[in-house]
Amino acid sequence: MDLQLNGKNVLITGGSKGIGKAIAEAFVQEGAHVAIAARSMEALEKTQKELGGRVSVFQADLSHAEEREKLMASFIEQKGTIDVLVNNAGGSNGGQAMDTELELFYQAMELNYFSAVHVSKLAAHHMKKEKSGAIINITSVYGRESGGKVTYNNAKSALISFTKAFADEVISEGIRVNSVAPGSILHETGNWKRRLEENPERIKEFVKNDIPAGRFGTPEEVAHVVAFLASDKASWIVGASLNVDGGQSKMNF
Repeated sequence: MDLQLNGKNVLITGGSKGIGKAIAEAFVQEGAHVAIAARSMEALEKTQKELGGRVSVFQADLSHAEEREKLMASFIEQKGTIDVLVNNAGGSNGGQAMDTELELFYQAMELNYFSAVHVSKLAAHHMKKEKSGAIINITSVYGRESGGKVTYNNAKSALISFTKAFADEVISEGIRVNSVAPGSILHETGNWKRRLEENPERIKEFVKNDIPAGRFGTPEEVAHVVAFLASDKASWIVGASLNVDGGQSKMNF
């Protein structure tokens, strides 16, 4: 399917590895002008090389507001406009609530939630001028139901809620906002890879009991959904949270 993304200006946060990297590659294959942002310049340059130099890179720590503002200003200076924003930067920390310092809750919200809210607002400011744009937030099935670490669960739940609220606010300006909620995705730099290496039998049992499809998902399977949501083929999808999880989630909707 031709998603008609050729020439679109796309910014992906957390784009140097895992799901973010796969999303970048999917947009590159569609002919988009892609930029990725992450904290590590080494990782950014490695991904840039692996994608044949077809992505621009911006070093930024998305947990700091001033760096988010600098990122958007640099992107607009380079590209002129922004057509698609993918908020993928994130991570988990802590453990059970009583064992987790309050500071870790703040850190999780800053990286997983406030960064996406802030960059979305910055992008929407420019998208409104064009009366067009798409914002996709990468959340988690554990933002839709219980599971995972409490700090991560809380932040992703908040981001799903923001997605719907912001979508309803800006759709009249031609901007569509949606979220993608991955289930358990296996990739080289992810937690599931580490857990599989540490305790293969336990993880195999988890897959058997918790994922009806009988396997982990791949970053590419998430990336394909993101590219679709960014395209005009998804023009009537607004404020949705789409599970990409092989049936893992327990919710009916």
